[in-house]
Amino acid sequence: MSRRPDPKRLWELFHVFFRVGMFTFGGGYAMISVIEDACVERRNWITQAEMDDLVVVAESTPGPVAINCSTFVGSRQAGLAGAIAATVGMVLPSFLVIFAVSRLLDRFLEITLIANAFKGIKLAVALLILDAARRLWKRLPKKPLPLLLLGLSLAAMLAADLLSLRISSVVLMLAAAGVSLLAYGLSRKGGGGK
Repeated sequence: MSRRPDPKRLWELFHVFFRVGMFTFGGGYAMISVIEDACVERRNWITQAEMDDLVVVAESTPGPVAINCSTFVGSRQAGLAGAIAATVGMVLPSFLVIFAVSRLLDRFLEITLIANAFKGIKLAVALLILDAARRLWKRLPKKPLPLLLLGLSLAAMLAADLLSLRISSVVLMLAAAGVSLLAYGLSRKGGGGK
């Protein structure tokens, strides 16, 4: 017989992810460092290693990164009800803002105050994404293969941008996963399968 989820924990999950969703602009990558701060550093809901794995899994599965992260953390804390509470908390602010903007879209960006606010938000988004990249870089294993894959991925993305080519990040992730699996298989074979 399963226990009923604690309403206080469900409210906390909803509230934490509602705040993340409400005050973080720029999408999932900008939210990663905010989610890490809320779930790893402040509340110890998940470990740092789990957060690192979660970012990889959330990026390589369908759906937005931030929503995948909130669903996982909610599920870990309070099962299905926790997953729903955290996911609704993450999605609701965006839904409300987009709904409000859609009602006023024709005049919304013509308002000088709003247009200037969005210029500042763009800078803040860039800083949040750089902070997430910095945190991930600090924890990246400084071994030849991960560094090589990072360098090749950066070169491919830069070349695609400069040459106006469309290369999906999914293709790069699958290629990196394939190379990593091949390297793992070769190391196991060379080590006698141990």
